[in-house]
Amino acid sequence: MALLTTGIMTDFGIISIVIVLSHLLRSRIKILQYLYMPSSVIAGLICLFAGKQFLSILPFAIDEHGNALMATYPSILVVFLFATIFLGKKKKELSPRQMLEHAGDTFFYNMASLVGQYGFALLFGLVILTPLFPLLPDGFAIFLPAGFIGGYGTATAIGGVLEQNGWEDALSIGYTSATIGMLTAVFAGMILINIATRRGWTRMVESTQKMPSSMRTGFVEKSQRQSMGLETVSAMALDPLTWHIAIVFSVGIFAFLLRDGLKLLIPGNFDVPVFCLALLLGAFLQKIFNIIKIGEYVDRHVIHRIGSFVTDYLVAFGISSIKILVVLKYAVPLILLFIFGFIFTIGLIWFLGRRICRNFWFERSMAVYGWSTGSIATSIMLLRIIDPDLKTPVLEDFGLAYLGISFVEIAIIALLPPLIVNGMVTGPTIILLISFVACIILSRFLVGWFPYKPGAIRPGEEEIMKGNIE
Repeated sequence: MALLTTGIMTDFGIISIVIVLSHLLRSRIKILQYLYMPSSVIAGLICLFAGKQFLSILPFAIDEHGNALMATYPSILVVFLFATIFLGKKKKELSPRQMLEHAGDTFFYNMASLVGQYGFALLFGLVILTPLFPLLPDGFAIFLPAGFIGGYGTATAIGGVLEQNGWEDALSIGYTSATIGMLTAVFAGMILINIATRRGWTRMVESTQKMPSSMRTGFVEKSQRQSMGLETVSAMALDPLTWHIAIVFSVGIFAFLLRDGLKLLIPGNFDVPVFCLALLLGAFLQKIFNIIKIGEYVDRHVIHRIGSFVTDYLVAFGISSIKILVVLKYAVPLILLFIFGFIFTIGLIWFLGRRICRNFWFERSMAVYGWSTGSIATSIMLLRIIDPDLKTPVLEDFGLAYLGISFVEIAIIALLPPLIVNGMVTGPTIILLISFVACIILSRFLVGWFPYKPGAIRPGEEEIMKGNIE
């Protein structure tokens, strides 16, 4: 036990040092700034190539079988990440009618992107990958949305469930998909933004050179700094950060204990994904806090910062533990899958985004594109490039829409992997594709359809644009 604890502490110490160095490198090396590569991704790549698979410089801990201990960390970290999702006092929630009025087009666009990527990926697997590679596991194509629209958290959650049910090295494939998705989000996103600014599709900037310098260097100037959250408890009694971290860690630990308890109570191979338990326990605890009138003392912004902190380490460890031989083994089907994913997400922008969005169609499309290939953080980064001061309603609408979409996303993450493990791929694929079509039809009748030319000024844009384009 002492050796295991020492190994874990050593690994977290090493990765922390590399994250710091990676952020300093990003702030100084121009090519990294212009690539907008997240520091956690840089750290993960450094650790991957400096680890035992290549240079064997960094002394990461190994178990008695010679396997890297850090390969197990993302599956643990994702539990604490999911614990943060429903924790924290929310602002007053809007009714479905109010949400439809404020962000109906964004809601249906995001929802179509979510169910569409899962549905069309699985269809691509059934129609293309399975005939070409008959030895691939059923539902192999789920790794595309797991890594792209899901990101590292979902890739870890889905990959962990699949690996526990006999899909050897599923986590490594999931991390690879998430890494390719992140790189696609940043690199292709910047290309799309440059094309859009030249063709007059953007409304708040005429050039990417007008974006804040902090987006490049990673360090925020004094005039642009914002608070990380509110101090909701007195530091005389308990540090506010300790209060929030303790809540998140308590939920995560209870999720593991509940999982073990359910295993003892329910016979057979029944196993509830522990990340789902963490999510439900987080929601339950927040509800209890609200009932006893202390819910407001759990600051949602601080909780989100803790979630982001966990995500950075999850990303770094996830990339570091990618098994290169596994990636090479599945290289051809993965390449085909990633090419399809890129074409699908670009197609959504051009054929759906500019028609389903009532205004600021490209800004809304880039927010959805960043989320569909990387993460919400990537989505905000791309949006900030073309809307530096966030004066359009895009980010607010995106947040409103995601409140409803998150429940569907969580249901997919929880239900789809067990169905796939049991060979049920066709049924879920059909349901997801029908849902995709339903999103488009509902948007058409409940919100409208806006077939303007790409560069045309749309209703509601000019008022916000005034005084912002120099």
